[in-house]
Amino acid sequence: MMRDTRLATRGPRRAAVRRPAFGGRLLATMAVLGLAVGLMAGAGRPRARDIGLAPGVFPPGPLNAITDVAGVLVGQVTLVRGDSVRTGVTAVLPHGGNLFQDKVAGAVFVGNAFGKLAGSTQVGELGTIETPIVLTNTLAVGTAVEAVVRYTLAQPGNERVLSVNAVVGETNDGGLNDIRGLHVTSDDVIGAIRAAAGGPVEEGTVGAGTGTQCFGWKGGIGTSSRALPARYGGYTLGVLVQTNFGGVLTMGGAPVGKELGRYAFAPPDRGPAADASPDGSCMIVVATDAPLDARDLRRLAARAIFGLARTGSSYSNGSGDFAIAFSTAPTMRTRFGESAPRTRVVLPPDGVSPLFEAALEATEEAVDNSLLRATTVRSRVGTADAIPVDRVVAILKAHHVVR
Repeated sequence: MMRDTRLATRGPRRAAVRRPAFGGRLLATMAVLGLAVGLMAGAGRPRARDIGLAPGVFPPGPLNAITDVAGVLVGQVTLVRGDSVRTGVTAVLPHGGNLFQDKVAGAVFVGNAFGKLAGSTQVGELGTIETPIVLTNTLAVGTAVEAVVRYTLAQPGNERVLSVNAVVGETNDGGLNDIRGLHVTSDDVIGAIRAAAGGPVEEGTVGAGTGTQCFGWKGGIGTSSRALPARYGGYTLGVLVQTNFGGVLTMGGAPVGKELGRYAFAPPDRGPAADASPDGSCMIVVATDAPLDARDLRRLAARAIFGLARTGSSYSNGSGDFAIAFSTAPTMRTRFGESAPRTRVVLPPDGVSPLFEAALEATEEAVDNSLLRATTVRSRVGTADAIPVDRVVAILKAHHVVR
């Protein structure tokens, strides 16, 4: 018998859609209850600031999430099915209107190109993003592109649209998920987009992070934000990550990975459990309300990639490390079909350094949150343990990172 659960997360609210394959109502109900228990356990796990870990110098926004940037929406669908499916979809919408008709300024920076980021070439050429940004697993990119296209074509006002540049990124969750089964459907992708909302963002074992691993532990979705003081423009910047990469974990400058005895390139005498693969990938989405053009958004995206170094990433040969950055500033938007000159307010390059710092800090904290919030995941494909919070706190205290 097989259990089948699909969970769509809409901001702080959740709606479960159950699709029993063979087992009937009782089995479907058990599956939902089992997943609910897992999510409740995740809700009991801390974020970085709950344990005193607060990277950088700038304060976070009210939610410490990418949704602190006004207008940004996040939706997620989590797929947990039987003993083999552990995957999902995460969608980030720069605004809640018609993105194709009202495109936002955007850019991509590639840290290491071992991965698939559909739509990146047109973003690089035109400097605009015209669809929701969707994250999923490696083999679901094609399905997600088709779904985003279908969603966009169906929006009122797009009846004559003949070309859509869907932006879809991925990491490979094949270590925990039956990735070859191609379980993500077009309905799942569109469900994540339609579930997108403001407010708190679920983190850890959810959405596109359901089957991911990071630094040898369970990874997932993480988010953080920074609110710049008025003297630096008063702008907000938010980051969302899908963590599935490796290296030697560092938190607040402390060598957490080494002291936990699990890290990439560990000596053979430490045993096989200590040698965590450096491979994997990380997708980073950066949002800001600062009026940046595509040139400086690309530079901002680069700082997010650089921020992974603060966490101990080794940017390995097999790690696809990509950052997508966009501005929600109305003056930086492009209306579909417009051709006449118009005036824009653009932050000059000499004003972007505080945003660069904010991107470094928020990326580091988002990765920390993805690890700390994640729960242990087991399947017939593999197992990933949740990072032991009590041991992490002890290490951080020993290194005077937290009190």
